[in-house]
Parts: sequence; structure tokens; C-alpha cells
Amino acid sequence: MGKFVINETKTGYTFALKAGNGETIAVGGEVYKAVASCKNGCKSVKTNAPIANVEDQTVEGYATAKNPKFEIYTDKKGEIRFRLKAKNGQVIAASEGYKTKKSCENGIESVRKNAADADITMAEKK
Repeated sequence: MGKFVINETKTGYTFALKAGNGETIAVGGEVYKAVASCKNGCKSVKTNAPIANVEDQTVEGYATAKNPKFEIYTDKKGEIRFRLKAKNGQVIAASEGYKTKKSCENGIESVRKNAADADITMAEKK
């Protein structure tokens, strides 16, 4: 089972969604000023990921999907990534760079599977 881990930074709070094996599969789309806001961001991913459409921006003439949606795109380094947008169009989670589109699609499925019933926890202080 996945879990959301909230980390405190110098400027606020961020979260990462981790798979059952501890690997990070997505990170929050922003730095939050308060823990409560960060938890709301996690809850938004939990709500939107299972029902999100997929918009593949790597193909020419792609069809625009309705929010909430995962957008698959190619970054400046040529890696394939996804971002999850909420119903209001705000980016609420993003992925690492993948070498192949299939790996990126697997990442999306992992987010769908792990986010829905993931616990929200605070990272341990170092």
C-alpha cells in the first residue's frame, strides 16, 4: 500500500507519494505554507488520480482530455513525464523523468493504485 509523506522545507511543506516498496512515484505540484494545506493537496491526489483521464501530448494532434487528467509530455531533456491536474486545472502532482512512454504509463497506473487508500504521514525529522 502506498503512502503520502509530507516533508518540511525551508519555505513550507511538500509531499511525495511513495509506493509500497518505498519508491517515490509522484511529488506534489507546489510548496504549501501550512501542513493542513499540504494534507489537502494529498487528498486532492487521492480523489482525482483514480478518475483522471489521460492526455498523451507526445502524439501529434492529440485530443484534449477533460480535467481531472494525467498529461503525458516530453520535457526539455527528452524524458517522458506526467503531471496530474485537478478538476480546476491546477497541477497537483508530477512524476520523475522516464526513458520510455510505457514506463511513464506504468507510473500513472501506480499512482492510481497507490493514491486512493494511501495514508498521509509526516516525514521523520533528521
